[in-house]
Amino acid sequence: MLIDSGQAFRRSAMPHSISVSKQTVIPLAIGIATILATVFAMALADAFVKKSSSDMTLWQIYVLRSVIVVPILFLITKRKVYVAGFGWVFLRSIALALMYLSIYGVLPVLDLSVIAAALYTAPLFITGLSAFVMKERITSRHWIAILTGFAGVLIIVKPTTSDFSLLALVPVFAAFMYAIAAILTRAKCSHVSAPILALWLNMTLFTVGSVVSLLMSFIGDVFWSVNYPFLLGAWSFMTAQNWQVIGILAVLMVGISIGLAKAYQSPHPQVIATFDYAFLIFAGFWGYVFFGEIPDAATLVGMVFIACAGIIVLFTRPLDRAPVIAP
Repeated sequence: MLIDSGQAFRRSAMPHSISVSKQTVIPLAIGIATILATVFAMALADAFVKKSSSDMTLWQIYVLRSVIVVPILFLITKRKVYVAGFGWVFLRSIALALMYLSIYGVLPVLDLSVIAAALYTAPLFITGLSAFVMKERITSRHWIAILTGFAGVLIIVKPTTSDFSLLALVPVFAAFMYAIAAILTRAKCSHVSAPILALWLNMTLFTVGSVVSLLMSFIGDVFWSVNYPFLLGAWSFMTAQNWQVIGILAVLMVGISIGLAKAYQSPHPQVIATFDYAFLIFAGFWGYVFFGEIPDAATLVGMVFIACAGIIVLFTRPLDRAPVIAP
């Protein structure tokens, strides 16, 4: 275990801090297990979305998936929707919605491993934001772990070669949004239960999907909808197989949206972020299973770097404190 589960949080010296009793804090080891299971499901969901990108639009997936997910989460939360500090919950939901839009938007044109590699610049953003926003003390070993993982990402993305695509930078924006959501979860939303955070995320995705779908229906078929049907096309006819995919995505989304919230409510989001790198390995695995994508030598070397980053964190002593800003 990386940290004693009974470790008490000290009251932050910053203004507007809140007491530990108002927070939902889970042991770090449980947070690590949760993020590993969550990113496994995220990679699987991304593979399903990529596979379905020629049959359905992104907004169609957003809306139909949310129609199933939102009622389930509504029951899990016992119909409790509004919470204190709702503005932060809503901002977190917007950040994650932008993250998903950035990732899914390039799924039809980029390999899963490339998207995952670009996305996992997020731990660098999370580490910086943790130090700046939450006044966390980042040790030299944590920086070594993060930079080792990032070096693995660079090896895979190959930014200086002809194989590099500018579209690979789109997931970098997704990474920044993911980092913002992770820090908000820990610093501003730790008092909110994970199912409620998940409910608001999925209601946000439903709203975004509905608004864009209506906009696309008014615009009609134009030249850009032919070139980018996944983002700008009209809804397609739903087959039995399409409905099966929506059902699978709905089940995965319930677990993902709750898992993300729960994992980052554990101490030290920068540590959780390091294990977030496992998404890259899972993405490579599902890329092979679904699309026959075989990692090249550079990708395998990059994965070794990423695994080493996780090992470094495992043998790093816990930080002394984790001050929390009030919602």
